[in-house]
Amino acid sequence: MNVIVRDRAGLSYISPDATQPWANFLEQIDRVTPHLGDLARWSDTLKRPKRTMIVDVPIVRDDGTIAHYEGYRVQHTLSRGPGKGGVRFHPDVTLNEVMGLAGWMTIKNAALNLPYGGAKGGVRIDPRHHSIDELQRVTRRYTSEIGNFIGPNRDIPAPDVGTNEQTMAWMMDTYSMNVGGTTTGVVTGKPLSLGGSLGRREATGRGVFITARETARRSGIPIEASRVAVQGFGNVGGTAAAMFQAAGAKIVALQDDSATIIDEAGIDVTKALAYTEQHSRLAGYAPDKTASNEEFWQIATDFVIPAAMEGQIDARRAATLPTRIVVEGANGPTTPGADDVLRDRGIIVVPDVLANAGGVTVSYFEWVQDFSSFFWTEEEINARLEQIMIGAFDAIWTLADDRGVSLRTAAFIIACQRVLAARQRRGLYP
Repeated sequence: MNVIVRDRAGLSYISPDATQPWANFLEQIDRVTPHLGDLARWSDTLKRPKRTMIVDVPIVRDDGTIAHYEGYRVQHTLSRGPGKGGVRFHPDVTLNEVMGLAGWMTIKNAALNLPYGGAKGGVRIDPRHHSIDELQRVTRRYTSEIGNFIGPNRDIPAPDVGTNEQTMAWMMDTYSMNVGGTTTGVVTGKPLSLGGSLGRREATGRGVFITARETARRSGIPIEASRVAVQGFGNVGGTAAAMFQAAGAKIVALQDDSATIIDEAGIDVTKALAYTEQHSRLAGYAPDKTASNEEFWQIATDFVIPAAMEGQIDARRAATLPTRIVVEGANGPTTPGADDVLRDRGIIVVPDVLANAGGVTVSYFEWVQDFSSFFWTEEEINARLEQIMIGAFDAIWTLADDRGVSLRTAAFIIACQRVLAARQRRGLYP
C-alpha cells in the first residue's frame, strides 16, 4: 500500500517505504474483529475517523518572511466521550501518522476505561530550527485554526513529541481568549500554575515501569539485576530508565536520535539524564561507549523499551531481537508483522495501548481536577495511577491467558467491545 507524503520542500510524491501507522492500525482492527461477536457488525466504525482536519498554519518569522506549516487534528471516535490525544510538532508529521495515532488513542482510552474517545494532532515543523517566539506564533495560530473543534467537552489536546507544558499554556491561553473566559480544562499537561497536575510529567514513563514490573512478576523474571535497553531518552524513556535503575536493574543501552550508548557494566542513568538536560541530546555522553544505531537492537537484554517513534521494530529486527519482554513506551513502535515474529519466538510484547497509558490516565486526573478546582497530592496521583493501570493490566493479562491470544489482541478486544457497545447503544442519528 502506497501513501502520499511530502518532502521538506512541500513536494508530494509516492513512497512505498513510508511508515504507515494508519495501515498498521487497520490491520490490528481486522485481526481483532473475529473476537468481537455481534459487535463485529459495527467494526467499520473504527476504520473511519469521525473528523479529519488539515489546516494551514501561517506565521511571520523572526526575519520578516512568511512561512506556512501544515497542521492536523483527527478525532477518531467520540462515542465514549470527548476526544483525547496529544499534539506533535515534528518535521515528519503526516496525516497518515496522525490518523494512526488517533486510532490508538481510542483503543488506549477504552482499554483503561477512561471516559474519552481518541484524537491526535500535529504540525509539520522542526522545533529545533525555530525560536521560542516563532513556536508561540505557530502554536497560537494552530490552536485558532482548530478552535471550533476542541474544548473541555469536545476534544482535549495534550503534549506529545516536540511539545511541552509551555505549548499547552499557549494553547490554553489562545482558546480562552477566543471564547472569552479562562478555560483550563481545554488541554492537559499544563504547568502547575495554570491548573496542571502533579505527577503528569513522569506519568507515561511511570506507567511503562508499572506494566513492565507486573509482566516480570507474572513471568518469573526478577527486575533486580535484569538487563534493560531503552530507545528514546526523553521524558518517557528517561523516567522509565530511572525507575528501572532504582529497582535494581542494569541499563545496558540507551539510544536517542543523536547517539547510541552501550555499556555492559551498566549506564548511570542519573548522570545521563543530567547530561541530556544540559545538552538536549545523548551525543557526547560517554563517547568511548558509543555504538552504531543497529547495535542497539543486537545487545542481549531482558527488557527492551522502545520509547521513541512508531515503526521501530519491524519483522527483520524482530527475527533476531535478543530480549524476553518488549514494553512499548512509544505509540506503534512494533509493526503487525513484527508482532507475529515476536510471538512465535516466545517474546512478550506489552502493547503501547496499555504500557504508555500512564500519561493519558494522569491527564484524566488533571481534567477532573480542573473541573472541580480541587487538586490532589502527588502521592494520591501516583496511587490512583497504580490502581487504574494494574486493574487494566490484570484484565488484559487474564483475557489473553483465557483465550490464548497476545496481550495486544486482548487489549484490543476489551477496548473495541467498550467502544462498539457505546456506538451500538447510542445508535445512528438521524
